Amino acid sequence: MPQGKPLSVPDDGLTTAQRRHLPLLMVHTGDGKGKSTAAFGLALRAWNQGWDVGVFQFVKSATWRIGEQTVLERLGALHEETGEGGPVSWHKMGAGWSWRRKSGDETDHAADAAEGWAEVRRALAEERHDLYVLDEFTYPMEWGWVDVDEVVETLRDRPGRQYVVVTGRRAHPDLVEAADLVTEMTKVKHQMDRGQKGQRGIEW
Repeated sequence: MPQGKPLSVPDDGLTTAQRRHLPLLMVHTGDGKGKSTAAFGLALRAWNQGWDVGVFQFVKSATWRIGEQTVLERLGALHEETGEGGPVSWHKMGAGWSWRRKSGDETDHAADAAEGWAEVRRALAEERHDLYVLDEFTYPMEWGWVDVDEVVETLRDRPGRQYVVVTGRRAHPDLVEAADLVTEMTKVKHQMDRGQKGQRGIEW
């Protein structure tokens, strides 16, 4: 896409301005680091434009506050106090399980994921947010904890002007097909491969 110009113009009957403002379904997938990081960077941009941002975090611990949560919630509070930026809401949809599937009862985790997805569906139907960050949502899809066909149909046919970004490894092919923008993070090197654990300010 040289100089920010599309390579082709579809014959869809829309003006350039109308096409430019069509809402996007975006997917950040792949084995490389940075999928959630990029999505939260997008959330910062959206907040700056006055958008209502809803973060639905599916697999990180319900008791673990990542740095992005603190920043975005403070920006949400700043909006309430001064009107600057946009509203922010943060929802933790899991009970401490992770993509590593370490511990916990799988039935409980599946139920948490299903209820989390039900809340996203309600929010989409109500057109509650401008941007939805469905963080690590590819894993409940992969493990069969939510119905893939229903997820894809709901995201594809969402009403209004709602943007959605889904993060996580191994995005389902049907989700990739339905998406407007897909980025695959490819791991070239990672410090954890040599036994170096995550660091404050880098991983959280």
